This record gives sequence, C-alpha cells and structure tokens, in this order.
Amino acid sequence: MNEQISSRRRELLKAGATVGAAVCTAPLMAGAVAAQPATATLSGCDAMDLPVLSGGRILGSGDFRMEVSALGFGVMGMNYNRGPHPDRKAMISLLHQAVDRGVTLFDTAQVYGPLINEALAGEALHQFRNRVSVTTKFGHRIVNGKYFEGQLDSTPANIRRVAEESLKRLRLETIELFYQHRLDPAVPIEDVAGTVRDLIREGKVRRFGLCEVNSQTIRRAHAVQPVTAVQSEYHLMWREQEKEVFPVIQELGIGFVPYSPLNRGFLGGGITEYTRFDTGNDNRNTLPRFTPEAIRANLAVVEVLSAFGRTRGATSAQVALAWMMAKAPWIVPIPGTTKLAHLDENLRAARLMLNPAEVLELESAVSRIRIVGGRYPAVQQMQVQH
Repeated sequence: MNEQISSRRRELLKAGATVGAAVCTAPLMAGAVAAQPATATLSGCDAMDLPVLSGGRILGSGDFRMEVSALGFGVMGMNYNRGPHPDRKAMISLLHQAVDRGVTLFDTAQVYGPLINEALAGEALHQFRNRVSVTTKFGHRIVNGKYFEGQLDSTPANIRRVAEESLKRLRLETIELFYQHRLDPAVPIEDVAGTVRDLIREGKVRRFGLCEVNSQTIRRAHAVQPVTAVQSEYHLMWREQEKEVFPVIQELGIGFVPYSPLNRGFLGGGITEYTRFDTGNDNRNTLPRFTPEAIRANLAVVEVLSAFGRTRGATSAQVALAWMMAKAPWIVPIPGTTKLAHLDENLRAARLMLNPAEVLELESAVSRIRIVGGRYPAVQQMQVQH
C-alpha cells in the first residue's frame, strides 16, 4: 500500500510538472470554499497548466488586517531542520518561482539556523518587497549567533534588538508581521504586546502575531495590541486548536496561519518507516511522531487522503491542504518545499474546493485512526501552550 501511495503521487506530480502555454486564472476568493458542488474536482483548468494563485485571503481585521495569498510559503526548510542544505541559488530561484505563481506570504524566523534563514529570505525576496510580505519571529535566546536551546527571551530589550537585526537580514524597512515565537513565562504577555505596539508606532513593525499560545494568552495580548494572526501546527493529524483557539480568534477577528500543514511532509505520502532523516540538520530525527513505529501506524492517515484524492485527480498533499482551506476563509497554510514540483503540487490544491460534506467525510475517516507519537520531545513540548 505504501508503494501504491508513492507511485500514485509520482504519477500526479509528473502530470502536473509539465508547464502548458496557458495559465489558470480561475478566481480563488476569500471564503469561496464554503459553497461548492457535491463532488469537488481539480476542474476549471487543464491539469498541465502552470498553477497560479488568484485572489487571496485576509488575516486579522481593522487597521491591522493583512491581505495575503490563499497559500503562503514556509522558508524554514530551505536551509534549516530538513536535511542537507540545497544549493542556495536553486532555493532563491524557487522563491522567485513562488512569487511568479502568486504567493505573497513568506514566513521565516530568527531562530531558523539561527539567522541564516532570514538572510536567505532577504536575499531572495527583497527585490519583491512591494509585492510580498515577509514575516518573522522573536523570542528565543540567541547571543552572537548562538542559539541556547530551550531558553527563551522576550524581554523588551531583546524584542527591540531582534527587530533591528531582522530588518537588516531581511533587507526591509518594516517587518510586515512580527510573531512571538514561543511564550516566555518570565515576561508578561502584556509587556511583549506593548513592546511590539511601540515598534509599530515607530514604523519598524506593521503587525503583531503569536505562536503556539492558548486562548487566554491571545485575549490578554490582543487587549494591548490587536493580534493579526496566530501561528500554530495544524493538520488532519493535529486539530487541538479547534477546541479553544479557533472560537477566540474568530470572535476577535484574528487570522490563523498553520505551520507544517502537511505534518512536516508526512501527509505527502513520500515518507515510510524505512525513511532515515539526517541526524545533523533534520529535526524529524528527534520527533516522537517520526519513529519507524509511529510512521508505520500513521500511514493509515495517508491512505485515507490518497483514497479520497484518487477519484478527484488529487494527491494526498493536495487533499490535506484543500481540507484546511475549506475549514475557514481566515486560515492561510504555509507549506514549504525545496522542489519546484512540490511547489506546483501545493498550489494546485487551491483548485480542489471541498464542500462541508467532504470535509466531514475526511475528518470522520481520520478520527477512526489512532495517531501514534507526540509532536515534540519533552524540552520543546514545554514551550507549547495548551
């Protein structure tokens, strides 16, 4: 079955990799995923067409709203936590391809590397600074480029220092969206929000975001400085944010940006129990959910997605992303990749529009599977709010 999944994905990617002369321009408007015909397909465009995002979505509300593409791009894996570094020029070229295909939201962070991922994003995207938004994050203890694992620092002085240094690496005058990467229990969230509010008033930052926090923290921060977006892991294998976080951000008019929307590549179907991850620069090597035993058990989820997509001309990755986009118009996933074929695959997911019955069908099928393995090892899990 695992070989069948991988083979099917290769067939679909091969079909989608050939660039046709015409460009798909079917509109993808915010909220349009809610009302669709009973059976969704990748129709409306020839499967050989170059996938280009059209329309977009809105994160946040009021003065701090942010218009972005329906899918963003997570830059992290281009040189951090995903194995040997690919060729830098090739990654810059791929980021340019993403811009050409309509992606306007790119995500990085100070800690990725540390520092090197921001520098890559800055080099690749500064020429498009009037067309795209590059978001970054603060909150880890990093001194002279050295990351002290497990240590946090969201003191006002450090937030300001990170902002100044990130602006230089990103080659920007203003950070479009500045997230607190992890909650620092030693610094009241009101002080964090107040510091970012001051940076906004000074023109160094435009918007404030939070990562992996609970509903109470969101409310407290939002009361000081309106939050534009909350970023958290979210996918069909991890839906805890739906219980308490989703109602609060919907009430307050805050957007949601899921990182690892394909569970670090797992939902794409290319990972099996025999996959080995680089011990030097691939954090999946340390994650409980990526042991051979956990992978073997959890492949049942990929089989569900593949079976669902088979009758719709979609890969398991496309089904996973389409499900997420169908959940709400204020959700903007940020899948990352180092391969053009996977970029095109991800963007084609925007054409697969699921109706509520199909969303429920997927959720019901996955809910019958017992997910094996935790999200993080103990030290990292302690930094995630529940």
